[in-house]
Order: sequence, then C-alpha cells, then structure tokens
Amino acid sequence: MNNDLSAAEAARLLNISLPTLYSYVSRGLLVSISNGVSRRKRYPREDVLRLAARKNDAKRGGQTAVAAMHWGLPVLETRISHILDGRLLYRGCDATALARYATLEMAAGLLWDDGENDYFQQDAPALPPGLASAPDGPPLAHAMLALAMLAPADMAHSLPSGPALMRILAAALLQTAPSALPLHLQLARAWQADADQTELLRATLVLLADHELNASTFAVRCVASTGASLPAALMAGLAALSGDKHGGGSAAARRMLTQALAAPDAKDARTGIGKYYASVAPEFAGFGHPLYPDGDPRAAYLLEILSRMAHKKPELAAILAVCAAAGELLDARPNADLALAAMELAFDWPEGAGMVVFALARSAGWIAHAAEQAASAALIRPRARYIGRHLRD
Repeated sequence: MNNDLSAAEAARLLNISLPTLYSYVSRGLLVSISNGVSRRKRYPREDVLRLAARKNDAKRGGQTAVAAMHWGLPVLETRISHILDGRLLYRGCDATALARYATLEMAAGLLWDDGENDYFQQDAPALPPGLASAPDGPPLAHAMLALAMLAPADMAHSLPSGPALMRILAAALLQTAPSALPLHLQLARAWQADADQTELLRATLVLLADHELNASTFAVRCVASTGASLPAALMAGLAALSGDKHGGGSAAARRMLTQALAAPDAKDARTGIGKYYASVAPEFAGFGHPLYPDGDPRAAYLLEILSRMAHKKPELAAILAVCAAAGELLDARPNADLALAAMELAFDWPEGAGMVVFALARSAGWIAHAAEQAASAALIRPRARYIGRHLRD
C-alpha cells in the first residue's frame, strides 16, 4: 500500500500553504517523490508526520528555551509538576505556597499520589550491609554507594519503599544512622541549626522537591523505563546531579561569594565578580534561569527569608550585599543555587551542604517520576536526528 501523500494532504497535515510546502522542499526540510507517471509530486507520509511533530515540539518547548540551552525538548507527559507563568506547581499546587507550612514528607506524598496516603509512618530502615564500614567520602559518593548496594535486580523482592529510600539517602548523605525524624530535622541536627535555620531547611526541601523534566529527573525516567529497580533509577539521578551544570551550581555560587567577600573593598569585589562570571556561565553559578525569565520564585522566596534574618547576623547581611551587587552587575536575577550557597556560607554549614539539601529534596520528585514512568510501561528510546555524512561506499 502506498502511503505517500499528495501536496494538498501534506500541506493540510503541516497546517501550511502549498507555497510554504514547496519552500520546505527547496530548503531540504522535506523530500518530494516523482512516480514517473504523473508530474505531480508525492510526499512520504512518515517524513511529513515527523516534520509536523518537530513543529509541535518547537511550539510546546518554546523557541527561546530551545535556542538558549535546548531546554524544552524532548517532551514527556506527566501529572507530577510543571512550570507555568513563572510559577512552580506540584500537581497544580504552588510550591512557594506549600513551602510556608509543608514538610518534605508532605510534598513527597503530594507528588507521589496527590496526598492520598501518609507514607512515612513506618520505623527507620536499616542501612545496607557494609555501608556503615565504608570509608568516608563526599556525601554524594556515599549516597550513590548506598543505592548501588540496594540496586541489584535479584533483590527486587526485598527492595525498600520510597520513604525508606529517602531515609537511607539522608543517612548516607549525612553519614549518620537512619532515623524516622522528619527529614529537615535530621539535617538540622547534623548541622546544629537553630530554630530559624531549621524552618529555612524545611521550606528549602519543599521548594526543591521537584522541577519538571530537569536533567536528573530525565535520567531517572530513562532508567526506570527499562524496568530497572528504584534504587538504580535514583542512582542515575544522583549521577546526573553530580555534574557542574546541575547540582554543582551551589558550589560554583559559593566560590563567587567567597572570593567577593575576601576582597578588600566593594570596588575590588565587583571586579572579582565580573572576572568570575567571565569564565563561568551565570545560570550554572547562581543567576538566571531559562524557564523563569522574570526570576526564579524559589530563590525569591528563600532570599526574602534570609533578608529578614540578616539583622541578627552581620555575615549574612554581607553575603546578601554581594548577591545584590552581582545581580546588578550581571543584570540577572538569582536562582535557587545562589540561595543554597548563601545559606551554606552564612550559617557555617559543611561545605557541600547545598548539594546535600538538593539531593535529598529532589529524591522525592525522582521517586514520583520513576513510578509514573514505570506505570506507563513505555521505554524511553528517542531517535537521533543524524546530521553527518550521507551513505558512502
């Protein structure tokens, strides 16, 4: 059966005029075929449908985002979270509104099943055998080791649940014993945070619990789509998070703040900031976000809380002054990485605490996305758009 389309049929599928269709052919976007009998050209149905899908993807992903960082493609359907008009929504609930009162456990329940169940009633789980005696190392490496010990397929019958995995992850990141305490209290206890800092940690965890289809979440969904275990999928998320262009943003922002604070005066500080961002992309080190052209609402929420705390802590006031100066110099608004770096420095939390908060918070979203992807029973296997040489002998 011949599935080739006439010019009129192809133009209708693409929602374009016939002259535009012919221009697509002349520009190499579409191939026309002659059947040798009629002078009228035909168009391969699959090629037309593929071009139509690309056009729709561009509209849905946003031309600005695609041009800036290829953000917006590929697109997967989800009911978990999305970004709309500068707001981050968890199943339709504004994340900044949730941050006023919710815990990470409550946010996880919302992301997992719209808050139908309270998943965190059980006791603290046990650490994977051998992890307690593992050598000390960076928190993320310790967490990946814990998940690797749980990931083998032959353990599928005894794999821990989502809440247990989050508690094991917290213990591995903090190198403490697993606990049934609320997760923000576990962080606060490990870092000797006061009441104000504890509340800030609670809100931060909620705000970072999910963020649509970011790089680590996409990695989690890819692994989950293969039928791999939940610990294996979360390990993929941690691996993606370890990159400088994802979870490394708070560390990069901290370096900028540290250098600026060490400058002898404000003029030298501004010069140092300019030099720093001449070699580091601002969006990967505290400023700007392609999905939030009017500013990252998570950063705005957290920096507002920090500004209210600044009168009690001169170091915090100095850090916020550097944040403001950098924003003016770059003509950009802060993102969540800058807020994490400011907290880490101001409260003397361990270096890398921002990454710990990020990883623990985002595990809630990863579990939601892994479950959604597994339930779809679809393997994520996009096709490549080949742009190399054509077939050769």
